[in-house]
Amino acid sequence: MTRVILLFLFLLACTGGAVWLGAMFLLPPKVTLASPSRGAAVEAVYATGTVEPSVEVPISPRVAARIVALPFDEGAQVHRGDVLVQLEDTEYLASLVELQASYDLAVKDFERKTKLHDAKSVSDDALDQALAARDSAKAKLDKAKAQNGYMTLVAPADGLITRRDGEVGEYVPVGQPIFYLSCCAPLRISVEVDEEDIPRVVIGQKVLIQNDAFLGQVFEGKVSAITPRGDSTARSYRVRVTFNDDHHPMMIGMTAETNIILREVAQAILLPRAALGAHNKLQVLEEGRVKIITPKLGSVGAEKIEVLEGLSEQAQVLSPYMPDVPDGSDVRIDDGGMWSWLP
Repeated sequence: MTRVILLFLFLLACTGGAVWLGAMFLLPPKVTLASPSRGAAVEAVYATGTVEPSVEVPISPRVAARIVALPFDEGAQVHRGDVLVQLEDTEYLASLVELQASYDLAVKDFERKTKLHDAKSVSDDALDQALAARDSAKAKLDKAKAQNGYMTLVAPADGLITRRDGEVGEYVPVGQPIFYLSCCAPLRISVEVDEEDIPRVVIGQKVLIQNDAFLGQVFEGKVSAITPRGDSTARSYRVRVTFNDDHHPMMIGMTAETNIILREVAQAILLPRAALGAHNKLQVLEEGRVKIITPKLGSVGAEKIEVLEGLSEQAQVLSPYMPDVPDGSDVRIDDGGMWSWLP
């Protein structure tokens, strides 16, 4: 008797399972729906770059010499005319003394021969030679004074010392920078924009700027310049971004993440990104059946898409998109209830 009961229960379970499986395959598929909403839609070009001075002047000597004084260090604010570097000028000063004496002697000789020439005691040629000797001595003295001026390097303008590449006692050759001075203009950002996006970037566009060192803060700027020649290897173009507010905490050399705003709409029609299928298709529920449409889209983000035309705000859209549900299919709405997993 017990075996009969167990066999009956087994057959009942098998029958119920078969019915359940049959229902799963025969009933229309379940779908979840999303309705369009209104919100801000932003289309932007993302690019990374580096904060840099708009103008950075290298301070380098015009003569080779040894450094004897460096009054300032990196990070110092300097003013126009401040002495930044003093080079060893002992030999130049000695040469100046010698050339000054030669010039003084040439002046006296010219004055003496002028008087003698007036008295008809010196020829015109002798006077001309004395004049040439005086002028030559003056030229040599002026040249030495100018070269001695090269031994003192001064700040050409108010600015910030961003880098120092020299030490007291070091011998530096001609043209080797000792200081780099950021001056004359505020900081900017140089970013590399992909060649596919650069045609849509124009001067004056709004730019949102972020950096990991300042979490939660967004700084604003604008596109100030676009290089006319791109990098054929990186397939990108350099874009200069300036800050709207010079009083920002960003520092030279920091990495900046930027979003160049191409288009911004305050009250756009939005849908979840998951509702979008291949080739910009949407599945709309009309009278219990699926209708596949291809609306005109605007910006497409990671979470939301913007619909420009071809979709009513009252529409019910399948989300996520179900590629296995063809056009005209019957579907059932999954309301997310406790028994929603049942057929």
